[in-house]
Amino acid sequence: MLQSFDPVADSRSRVLVLGTMPGVMSLQKQQYYGHPRNAFWSLVAALAGEPLPEEYGLRKAMLLRAGIALWDVCRCCEREGSLDSNICREEPNEIVGLLAHHPAIRAIAFNGQPAYRLFKRHVEKELKAWCIKRGHPGYPYLHLPSTSPAHAVPFERKLERWRPLEEYLRY
Repeated sequence: MLQSFDPVADSRSRVLVLGTMPGVMSLQKQQYYGHPRNAFWSLVAALAGEPLPEEYGLRKAMLLRAGIALWDVCRCCEREGSLDSNICREEPNEIVGLLAHHPAIRAIAFNGQPAYRLFKRHVEKELKAWCIKRGHPGYPYLHLPSTSPAHAVPFERKLERWRPLEEYLRY
């Protein structure tokens, strides 16, 4: 069984970006989006209006300054290779608990359609029940193109599709 990482979030987090499960290289490096051709960190730097730091700790700090929380839908799973389509026997993370502890989060973004499909299968029903119970209006969902190098779309087109996050990152 492969294990995901802890969430990256703090009191400034206004958007939760959900992936599926770290890929092989990310697991080896113990870093979210550790593949050098994955566009995630470059997109965050562009949205934050900051240069892209080389060091992982500085990248996470930039993410938090920008108001972005990061986690994966899967807490653990079995998967051969890095393809999301190979994920099986997955168990979800406690996403509702994360949202409960970070009330400034006001939107959920999905890094690719597989993340949304896993969320819908494992989390959405619980989240809707939690929102109803607390009189919470719910969360808008942002469906973003995958930052994976396997999703061969030019960076500028990905950035254009990721720009709607900016609306939720403003106070």
